[in-house]
Amino acid sequence: MHQPKPLYINFISEFIGTALLLAVGLSFVILDWGKGSIVAHYIPSLQARRLLTGFLFGCTGCAVTLSPVGKISGAHINPAVSIAFWLRHRMKLHALIGYIISQMLGAVVGCIPLLLWGQQGKSVGYGNTLPGIGGNMGAFLGEVITTAALILVIFVFVGSKKLRNYTPYTMPFLYSFMVWAETAYSGCSTNPARSFGPAVVSNTYTGYWIFWAGPLTGVIVLTAIFKICRLHKYYHIEAARMSHHNEPINLSLKSA
Repeated sequence: MHQPKPLYINFISEFIGTALLLAVGLSFVILDWGKGSIVAHYIPSLQARRLLTGFLFGCTGCAVTLSPVGKISGAHINPAVSIAFWLRHRMKLHALIGYIISQMLGAVVGCIPLLLWGQQGKSVGYGNTLPGIGGNMGAFLGEVITTAALILVIFVFVGSKKLRNYTPYTMPFLYSFMVWAETAYSGCSTNPARSFGPAVVSNTYTGYWIFWAGPLTGVIVLTAIFKICRLHKYYHIEAARMSHHNEPINLSLKSA
């Protein structure tokens, strides 16, 4: 009989996965948008670069999800995703807390290598997200909508046996569209850990509360809609995993 791994192994995997997401994903942000960017030279169109940046960031998340790290923890790599699974009763509270702490710490560690980008990285706050057009309210609403869209895709794909193995592959296309459409308002974070790491290394926390309040609101609203409309009966989530759904469920993670 398969013996589930200790829960701390999941925490370590979330730490590593989130660190990789930020180290690689935000390197693409710096490459595309930092001072002296060679990408900006060859792709001067802001809209085209937003599409490209979102796609590359989504590809990073997809790769982490499909990796051995994702196989262990389920590759949430985002507190909003973990909270969504918890609200769907797929995680116990102590597991949720451990995942979030691991994600936040991993985000900071993952952003430390970004300092190697020097002035190019510093010019864009190492990928920091800040309120843009529309101010705080515009950023907040942008984060609510994009996070709700992210969780909607996860709930529909993970909740369908026919679609769940394709969940990671939706991320490059989803983020490509969302970054293109929304980044001018908030930077299109959808992830409190993704915003926390660069805020720490750049020592810039302007409006950081938005990147908790917006995603949390988006998660709660979307989860409430699923419950009120009884959509959870059609999209039943068996485990808090973004990939590797044939893996045995860790009973110390699952909530009744």
